[in-house]
Amino acid sequence: MPESLFADANSSLEEARFAIFGVPFDKTSSFRSGSAQAPDKIREASHNFETYMFEHGEDIESIKYCDLGNLEEFEDVSSMIRGVEEFTGGIVEKGKIPIVLGGEHSLTPGVVKCLDDIGVIVLDAHLDFRDEYEDEKFSHCSTVRRISDSIGVKSVVPIGVRSFSKEEEVDAEELGLRFITSYELSEKTTIQEALEMALRWIDKDKIYLSLDMDIIDPAFAPGISNPEPFGLAPIEIKKCINYLAGRLVGFDVVEVSPPFDNGNTSALAARLVRETIMATWKAQT
Repeated sequence: MPESLFADANSSLEEARFAIFGVPFDKTSSFRSGSAQAPDKIREASHNFETYMFEHGEDIESIKYCDLGNLEEFEDVSSMIRGVEEFTGGIVEKGKIPIVLGGEHSLTPGVVKCLDDIGVIVLDAHLDFRDEYEDEKFSHCSTVRRISDSIGVKSVVPIGVRSFSKEEEVDAEELGLRFITSYELSEKTTIQEALEMALRWIDKDKIYLSLDMDIIDPAFAPGISNPEPFGLAPIEIKKCINYLAGRLVGFDVVEVSPPFDNGNTSALAARLVRETIMATWKAQT
């Protein structure tokens, strides 16, 4: 268990609407390692905030959610994904909404496998559509590809993309992956219009939201594993969460790298988790 739980998580699993857990894993990191430290750093930062969220007119202490601690430190990515799938399955079977603190983005396919008839929106600077990277098919560079294998390429839409290989571009075109770049968002499409488009493409009522913190410009979030300039502002991510809240069946936040942080990135990740809990609870209650 971490030294402290996520702030205000004072419920049991049986009573909770939301169940938080951490995945301290970063063994396929391709640039900066350190995201294995993120679950506990995000928890630590979560104690910075007021319980009253004035823009929602509600106090987060009125919401029942629990923190189940961290999963074990897995030896390899395949065992990690199996562990995440097994643990998430237990949460979903009890009718709870999983909220996962990464760790690296390779964890997401393990969560997605436990959810039925969903679409996935991925907020990410990178397309992550490589079939494999350095001989590893479950690398964090292949997350969207593995999600597509699981639920179909038409059911996943990355938003905020601004980096991919030529190989990924070719495969996306051939296989029919649709995505929205950060340049489109800055030049001709609002975040709401992008989400509306993504939901039309996906055509599912239930949505899983995966937040890679590198979608945010590194000026706002310096402590990430693969920083990429020309990103989104944090307020745009808040808008995404609020727009999708009525449909959300799960959420993860990944790729915070505390060794490269000044504390701001962990704090922002914690605040976005709190936003997800509050907005989803209000929209679905």
